[in-house]
Amino acid sequence: MITIYDLKPKFQNLLRPICCGLVNRGVTANQVTMSAIVLSAFGGLWIALSPDQNLPLFVLPIILFIRMALNAIDGMMAREFNQKSNLGAVLNELGDIIADALLYLPFVMIAGISAPLCTAVILLGIIVEMTGVISVQIGASRRYDGPFGKSDRAFAFGLLAVLLTLDLIPFAWIDYFFYLLIFLSCYTIMNRARRALDEAGPST
Repeated sequence: MITIYDLKPKFQNLLRPICCGLVNRGVTANQVTMSAIVLSAFGGLWIALSPDQNLPLFVLPIILFIRMALNAIDGMMAREFNQKSNLGAVLNELGDIIADALLYLPFVMIAGISAPLCTAVILLGIIVEMTGVISVQIGASRRYDGPFGKSDRAFAFGLLAVLLTLDLIPFAWIDYFFYLLIFLSCYTIMNRARRALDEAGPST
């Protein structure tokens, strides 16, 4: 199923010169991963401290794009420059979940946002990623199947931020927007689990 994650190879090709430059300067993949977490903490804190201001929401898509670039860069550094490590694997998986929580939880403080629905989307996002990780335990590859993975969540929250900033979405529609994200998240969980089970084959 099509997901924004499918664009990753082309995105990586654009970022490869930056990746090479960072490696030449002695920057490590783990440092890039931590930078993405710090950036997410900054963005989330800005929203939390100014939930009634438009500027943090307007800047959020830029923060999400930079975070996505950092996530792609740390992966390339690990694979292509022999920087893979157990610590890096842990930071990569935990970092994505932590960054999502830091960036998206402050949305519950924005007027008109349903805290239960927004929180449900974030929790389901964690389950989505854990489903992908658990697939490795049963002998399958790390699953990134869509339709609503990490990159798609970033796009959804970035879009919501822009719509709120420009006052282009009625508050009455926001709940339906979250209902859609909840449905897509649940479908993605089932899709990743099914694909993992199919790939792993019958248990012995």
